[in-house]
Amino acid sequence: MEFSRAQIGIALAVASLLLLGFFSYLIWLDHQGPVLGKSDEHDPLSQVPDSISLNPLRDRTSERVAAAYLNAIRSGHCQEQLANWARDYRRKYAQFICDSEANHPLVSWKLVDWEDDPPLRLLRYRGKRRDSPAGAGTYKELFSLTLENKDGTWEVTKYEAMY
Repeated sequence: MEFSRAQIGIALAVASLLLLGFFSYLIWLDHQGPVLGKSDEHDPLSQVPDSISLNPLRDRTSERVAAAYLNAIRSGHCQEQLANWARDYRRKYAQFICDSEANHPLVSWKLVDWEDDPPLRLLRYRGKRRDSPAGAGTYKELFSLTLENKDGTWEVTKYEAMY
């Protein structure tokens, strides 16, 4: 089957419009913040939104730092992660966190909320924990990390969890 010049021209015009629309959408996404939207429904107790839409083009550096931090705590390196806390007023809190993390280790986590207040960023997660270090039972709970942007590098400054 042969195509006429008009049909080829129409096909090229439609393809060009689709590409223009796609690249316009990418440019629009690039100029948006990390959170595109949060649901109006919130958990009545924690005030965490039921769902969140994150920009796929967001800078994920802070999320990588948070994930490395959580992986280290999960792997038993809590004392090393909280070494700076042991030198100031957070010493007892750091010991409490490490003891609690050893007794209720994280299995997995998912980002459920994101708040920016430069230079701070609050990332809230819904995590799955074991009932005990060797226990087969699990439970879910919310926890949060506060990160601070210090000259372009992210540093975890606070870890809050309920055990």
